[in-house]
Amino acid sequence: MRLLFLTLPLLFFSSCESVPKATVAINPLTYTDIPDNDVIRVGNDYYMVSTTMYFCPGAPIMHSRDLIHWRIVNYVYDTLADDDIYNLRNGRNAYGKGQWATTLREKDGIFYALFIANDQQKTFVYTTTDIHNGPWKRHAVYDRPFHDAGLIFDKGKAYVVWGNGSLRITELEPDLSAIKEGGVDQLLIETPRGRGLRAEGAHMYHINDYYYLLEIDWPAGEVRTERAWRSHELLGEYESKIILQGAFDGRRDGVAQGAIVNTPHGDWYSIMFQDHGAVGRIPTIQPVKWMDGWPILGDNTLPMKEVTVNLPEDTEGDFVWAEDEFDTPDLSLVWQWNHMPVDSTWSLSEREGWLRLRTTGIATDIMNARNTLTQRTVGPHCYSEVRMDASGMLPGDKAGICAFQSNRTTIGVEVAADGTKNLIINDVQGLRANPSEVMRQKLESDTVYLRINYVFTPAEGEPSPPDTATFAWSYDGENWTTPPYVLHMRYTLDLFTGYRTALYSFATQQNGGYADFDYFHQQAY
Repeated sequence: MRLLFLTLPLLFFSSCESVPKATVAINPLTYTDIPDNDVIRVGNDYYMVSTTMYFCPGAPIMHSRDLIHWRIVNYVYDTLADDDIYNLRNGRNAYGKGQWATTLREKDGIFYALFIANDQQKTFVYTTTDIHNGPWKRHAVYDRPFHDAGLIFDKGKAYVVWGNGSLRITELEPDLSAIKEGGVDQLLIETPRGRGLRAEGAHMYHINDYYYLLEIDWPAGEVRTERAWRSHELLGEYESKIILQGAFDGRRDGVAQGAIVNTPHGDWYSIMFQDHGAVGRIPTIQPVKWMDGWPILGDNTLPMKEVTVNLPEDTEGDFVWAEDEFDTPDLSLVWQWNHMPVDSTWSLSEREGWLRLRTTGIATDIMNARNTLTQRTVGPHCYSEVRMDASGMLPGDKAGICAFQSNRTTIGVEVAADGTKNLIINDVQGLRANPSEVMRQKLESDTVYLRINYVFTPAEGEPSPPDTATFAWSYDGENWTTPPYVLHMRYTLDLFTGYRTALYSFATQQNGGYADFDYFHQQAY
């Protein structure tokens, strides 16, 4: 949930302004997992933040100049806590928790990011004056967990609005350093009960004569729905109206939850996401038309596939996933670790042009292994491929790549107690389930190519069903072996993130081994 006060330009073109060159957007904006977005404009630049939960670094900051092409430029934090949860110790983890629904705001040259961390049961506030380069600094921590909290600066005061179904408003100190003692702390809107998912993921705007609270709900028997509430007073009585509701892109999942933002020319657009199965929650852009004082999204509340955006094309393009040759001193911003990494045990310099993942700690499974490196997958189809050198692995070590979610499959190398190396595919159906071995054969060479082929939405006439993955290996990068096994991918709430490809290397017996990765190739098609 987010709350925003805007001082707005007029909602029409002045006679001296020229209409900008338009760019056509085809939804989804990017066919990958970017949920719970918040979007703001500063001058001609747009910034978006998203939920990444337990991945580190967290709360990615994305930049665009046309609201269509987005690229990651920064993260709000490296890690939230150096505890058992983020070190994956003693059976603890932050799966399905961590950073949720960050609200992004700018005031007087300072950028603010405020979010709940469900594993910590606290609310965090970070600030920076340089959103592109940071660093972000931890500004405050509140011991109250403000669920889906949204920030508002209004008439010299600061508030958060938070909750689920019962939406509350709580006053903060004007500099956000603490919850204001004796300040406003009350119910704002009580949404109807007994009709499915109640209001959450709210964004609030002060536009002309009204405060508008936008939220997602899910009426029984309907699709996910975006609803607006409005009032002449921040703490006043609110009336409501559905502003976006309808199936989209051949699915029953509606488009809802996100932000609205204006351009310097007075046009308005929304960025809302759609639950899209195993790939995750994918963002769309919808036009906003003001009708009788209400922001109506899409085509008179129906989600649109094609949208004309009255902004010139941002030719820098997209950068939310990418290939990597591992030939630079730093990891690309598209990578995130599963929980907190151990920086001393991975390297891009020990072997030039390779990523080295040394084992660190003893693990029983990829879900409690440290230094697992992940990147988003992308639809409607994609493949992820690595070239891996297993020569540095020790008995008990496991390394390779994984289609990473609760129901997951790994393809990689395992070293037996006698030093024998085997190529193994393991299927695991559930966060704490035991693996089921799909295939095992003796490794023919220490250097092996591994690939995962993802089908999220099959093309017309394609035999592959949706949300499936197959696995392959090669010893020359040209001739591939693909067994008949298929992973049926499911988006599950115990992890609450779309499928990613994960690179892993962990020990089950002793530390000191390592695996080297020459490249990561990923292509959407």
